[in-house]
Amino acid sequence: MELGIKQGDVVLFQGDSITDAGRNREAPVDLGKGYAFMTAALFGAAYPHLQVTFLNRGISGNRTIDLLNRWQSDCIDLKPDWVSIYIGINDTWRRYDSNNPTSTEQFEANYRQLLERTKESLKEVKLVLVEPFVLPVPEDRKTWREDLDPKIQVVRELAREFGALLVPLDGLFAQASMTAPPAYWAYDGVHPSPAGHALIAKAWLRTVGANVLD
Repeated sequence: MELGIKQGDVVLFQGDSITDAGRNREAPVDLGKGYAFMTAALFGAAYPHLQVTFLNRGISGNRTIDLLNRWQSDCIDLKPDWVSIYIGINDTWRRYDSNNPTSTEQFEANYRQLLERTKESLKEVKLVLVEPFVLPVPEDRKTWREDLDPKIQVVRELAREFGALLVPLDGLFAQASMTAPPAYWAYDGVHPSPAGHALIAKAWLRTVGANVLD
């Protein structure tokens, strides 16, 4: 796959705690300590001549509705060339920890509105959609599948509809869990370990056609 990111492009990572990864929100250029940071570091080392800018606006605890509420200031106004959206696990989690569910239909409506607003305001924008995932750590995470699986399918269908690139994380983490226990990749089934973040970064870079291993 040919690299789509061009010289001087601005790449925006959006999402929840997995994207946030402890970033300093008072420092607009801080990328946190997770996959966004790793992706920018690997890409920047491999393609220094492109002078690409990476931004992180992930906020811990966010659901699709939270992204919608801050999309103008935290996406549109930044005028990115690439928007990477990684959202959905909290839309499932709140059903189980606080009886505050987001239906699949509402999840799709929120996500669709995000993509429509982005396409309308940023005519040449390229989209990368990242699947949410969950691993069976602890065991009760298995029951989340009933809620999360339809939402993963929504992300896949929206990626096709909007011509976005798709990072198929759910399958990748399931595959990785054949080589090391699920807790190695995400201690609570949701939040990645350093190795888990690296897995996301590598998958993201592969999806956009970046070769960072040479």
